[in-house]
Amino acid sequence: MLEFTARFATAAEIDQWDTLVTANPNGGNLLQSAAFAAVKKNHGWNTQFIALEGPAYTSYNLVLEKKFPVLGALWYLIKGPDAADVADLPAMLQALRTFTAAARLGVFAVKVEPDVIDSAEARAVLAGAGLVKVADLQPNDSTALLDISPDANELLRKLHSRGRNAVRRALREEVDVVRMDPTESTMRTMYDLMVGTITAKSTSQARGYDYYRQFWTEFAGRGQGRFYFVYEDGVASVGAFVINYGAKATYKDGGSLQKRSQYGDSHLVQWVAINDMKELGAVQYDFCGTPPSARLKDPTHPHHGLGLFKTSFSKTVTDFVGCWDLALHPLRYKIWMAAGERVFRQLYTRRTGKQFY
Repeated sequence: MLEFTARFATAAEIDQWDTLVTANPNGGNLLQSAAFAAVKKNHGWNTQFIALEGPAYTSYNLVLEKKFPVLGALWYLIKGPDAADVADLPAMLQALRTFTAAARLGVFAVKVEPDVIDSAEARAVLAGAGLVKVADLQPNDSTALLDISPDANELLRKLHSRGRNAVRRALREEVDVVRMDPTESTMRTMYDLMVGTITAKSTSQARGYDYYRQFWTEFAGRGQGRFYFVYEDGVASVGAFVINYGAKATYKDGGSLQKRSQYGDSHLVQWVAINDMKELGAVQYDFCGTPPSARLKDPTHPHHGLGLFKTSFSKTVTDFVGCWDLALHPLRYKIWMAAGERVFRQLYTRRTGKQFY
């Protein structure tokens, strides 16, 4: 039977965290990075760095931790565990169960969201390991992924015709994409574009500027994030923040003015970013969030417009298994699900004005 053991990462491993995470079986995820750990540590979470050691590989995973009166600690393996195969996950979860109990860490539940493509078989494995499906938390649990390994000409030909035509027209009309330094002015402008877009096209609410400022600063400071702007009449009209993390690149944040005249400007921003990410070694580009594949054409879905834009590059949507809970203490977890999570989320938001997760 396959076995894994769990332990805290050593100080030396934490010093090399991004190198180890990007060497995971699936190449890791930007939400497991040292930069993201620094952000969450400053926004309501404790951070733990865990190594899951198996017979063929070691998987390094960031754990976000919150502690609650009476209940104990909740562990959130954001975009993890990173496993070579879904069949490895039950052994990984058993290792976490054994480790937290032996170390008396007081963990009552573990929330996981491995980057495993959704299927009936994958869900059966997770359910068989004692996991319970819960609401998804990350926007790219359904997303458009693009293989960017081909050369530029071949890659352009492989894009969906809508995206290819928009890029070509923007190039013909000499739309100018500007790579921006991560200054305070750049970040303020980026945030204003994001908030304007969210206000116009969504019922959701953006996190505060301080959160994004630290997020962008952490990634840009490590050479892992870049800003791209398009200007119209001297005013920033389109903005994007794109992250390169190992072999994966991610269109993390974006925004635009709702009234502008340069056709294909937002498509060209992506095209320039894609080619920059290729030069940095990325082979896959994640557009970071679409409606689920089954609702891609549903105009009532809140991300319908974003889905249309993102699938103008990649023709299909990839659905991952999303978020699942492992109850380590059934009674405490029952209290958490019955009222605890809702109450603590409300209290945290009222006290801080920030999002719980």
